[in-house]
Amino acid sequence: MSQQSSTPTYELLYWPTIPGRGEYIRLILEATQTPYTDIGNASSTGGKEVMAALSSDKTHDEHGNPPAFAPPMLRIKNAGPNGAPLLIYQTPSILSYLGGKLGVAGDGSDAEKHWVLSHALTALDLSNEAHDTHHPVAVMQYYEDQKEEALKKSKDFRESRITKFFGFFERVLKGNEEKGKGKYLVGDKLSYADTTLWQVVDGLKFAFPKELAARETDFPLLMGTFYPALKDMDSIKAYLGSDRRLQYSNGLFRHYPELDRQ
Repeated sequence: MSQQSSTPTYELLYWPTIPGRGEYIRLILEATQTPYTDIGNASSTGGKEVMAALSSDKTHDEHGNPPAFAPPMLRIKNAGPNGAPLLIYQTPSILSYLGGKLGVAGDGSDAEKHWVLSHALTALDLSNEAHDTHHPVAVMQYYEDQKEEALKKSKDFRESRITKFFGFFERVLKGNEEKGKGKYLVGDKLSYADTTLWQVVDGLKFAFPKELAARETDFPLLMGTFYPALKDMDSIKAYLGSDRRLQYSNGLFRHYPELDRQ
């Protein structure tokens, strides 16, 4: 739980113990010092509460919310019809909602709002491709059951996809350098696109440390300015040093040495 309040408005519902896609939500809440409860990690029964919110056999929950497909989910008190709790899911949908509410979706103009969303979606595309390096055949099968395919997928990902995405974001940062000083993708202040991209880069540094180290100087704004600047932001620094920041393990970003640069 964020330390800002004992009665938070926002409740994040995501699997306990792993950062996963829930981390994109945690990071923007922490960056803006917004009170929230991380339900899955708040108690020993948190995982059961997350599962209960999925309600796979129902067309609506008790408050009229349609079913959610999968975590992360965000429950917002008093935000639904007639003051009921609102439940929304899908990482970009939650980020877009919070962006407007927390003032981290650009300067308020339609142009910046959609630029922020577009950049966040692109970063999440890279996140999904990173996941597919260790599960290229079937999500429900173990990594060990598709290791040969993972080696091929990871080679292409390292050599082609990382450079394509990183090159794109380097151009975005360069194009916004006058306002953003290399620290922001859009305008002159933090947006949820920044925290989303930062989390992807950080996850890739864990999953592919040799590859990222070798690419460090190829993208001077992204790796030399953007990444360390957000990491050094006071609220993010405090979060990263707290026990609320869950450690990478067997989740979205995984480190298998054999998949990294040899």
